[in-house]
Amino acid sequence: MNTEKYKQLIDEIKPFNAKLIAVSKTKPVEDISQLYNEGQRIFGENKVQEMVWKHEALPKDIEWHLIGHLQTNKVKYLTPFVAVIHSVDSIKLLQEINKQAERNNRVIDCLLQISIADEETKFGLSEEELHQLLSSKEFLLLKNIRICGLMGMATNTTDEKKIGTEFSNLKKLFEMVKQKYFAYQSYFKELSIGMSSDYKIALQNGATLIRVGSIIFGDR
Repeated sequence: MNTEKYKQLIDEIKPFNAKLIAVSKTKPVEDISQLYNEGQRIFGENKVQEMVWKHEALPKDIEWHLIGHLQTNKVKYLTPFVAVIHSVDSIKLLQEINKQAERNNRVIDCLLQISIADEETKFGLSEEELHQLLSSKEFLLLKNIRICGLMGMATNTTDEKKIGTEFSNLKKLFEMVKQKYFAYQSYFKELSIGMSSDYKIALQNGATLIRVGSIIFGDR
């Protein structure tokens, strides 16, 4: 755990009005507690089971973000407490989140994951699928979820120009979607892009949430 790097990171993102999600996957509760004591309150996890037991073990004012791929059969374990689900990539998943949120008397904030990378292994909606989802009758029936923005993962490359183009294109899509579908909803405001290797490029392209782990916690 590098508290100096953490403080530098906080100072770095402050001018951009972005928030830091400290990606704590695979890291022990002790490391998370240490960062919590430095004032960090937003943590991101990839796996449902790990997030559930960390939520049980740590202070209840932590805001937990699920940033990894989510299977519908795991949704019920998260819905009592999760703050934001970043990785929504189908109407089926949204319907399950909505159902479980209703059971817990909650409205859950979600981001729609968009496929922006040049890699087939990454999840996400295409632009066409995004429009189909937001225009569908099924989507309009969902009252216990709130779409707060978009999320994307850039291609795993050292080509900064390519990463910048992918982030810039997602920002343009975000603005278009906001205008077309969420013009009167102030909550549609989040653009979750950027990780340890490319968060600086993400900030330059309008990121409101960056997901950083190894810079703070060290390599896994």
